[in-house]
Amino acid sequence: MTPVALAEDLSKSYGKHKALDGLSLSIEQGEVFGYLGPNGAGKTTTIRLLLDLIRPSGGRIELFGRSPREGGSELRRRVGYLPGELPLAGRGSGLELLRFLAKVRGGVDPAAIPSLAERLNVDLTRPVHSLSKGNKQKVGIIQAFMHRPDLLILDEPTTGLDPLVQQEFLSMVREAKHNGQTVLMSSHILSEVQHVGDRVAIIRRGRLVSVSDVDSLLEQARRRVEIRFADPVDPRHFSVLPGVRDVRVRANSLTCTLDGSADALVKTAAQHTVVSLVCAEPDLEEIFLHAYAQDPEEEMHGAR
Repeated sequence: MTPVALAEDLSKSYGKHKALDGLSLSIEQGEVFGYLGPNGAGKTTTIRLLLDLIRPSGGRIELFGRSPREGGSELRRRVGYLPGELPLAGRGSGLELLRFLAKVRGGVDPAAIPSLAERLNVDLTRPVHSLSKGNKQKVGIIQAFMHRPDLLILDEPTTGLDPLVQQEFLSMVREAKHNGQTVLMSSHILSEVQHVGDRVAIIRRGRLVSVSDVDSLLEQARRRVEIRFADPVDPRHFSVLPGVRDVRVRANSLTCTLDGSADALVKTAAQHTVVSLVCAEPDLEEIFLHAYAQDPEEEMHGAR
């Protein structure tokens, strides 16, 4: 199957500064693809290149099997885009703006705009210039979703949203996936990508650190484990186990960090009387920081 979005050996330079350096990504139909990295890592540059808002210094880009440069308005109608910084101004109301954008896109289901506005709790009768940052973001989300595009490209979509609206937005992303739409979502809020993402790419200084499905990342991640025994145990029996590190024993309680499978740890613990066992589920933020710590480029940078 042809990927919905494809980048091969993509690079972008601004003078001597390399914003992207040999980046390759493939995003498949119907998946939610999380794109993670700090400010300046190259996330927005990647998105703007995919949309042909800027041109690459090297490499190849495709959307729906076509060059975005050649796809024209037909290709653009298949995309819903929410930029990281959404400039909304003017005396017109949010509803007037959205109706204008709907006409530009060739029409939208009349029920879509009021339905989305109700879900996001935004008053579209007010002039857009008078809206708060959070409400402007809601208008931006509506314009991205309202025509049910085949591909949603969302750059930091929950900026300025309160927690309840963030949860509603994530429900909208899940529904889009259920409807067969594809979502590329960059975010600094790692937990939201963990809850809705199928795969996650981590980018640093214009280079890809890793791409993996969320479940595999979580399985390979470090976990904090605490085991309480009926009697004291020898920490040396546990510190030699594969994947087990940072073993500490206080009284009858053992804590450690576990990488990967818990099999050896559980079997060794079962040789004693176990009172309780708690294994904290990892989150994407810890995985993200661990991936950066393992990045050889960062180690070289830190050595300079």
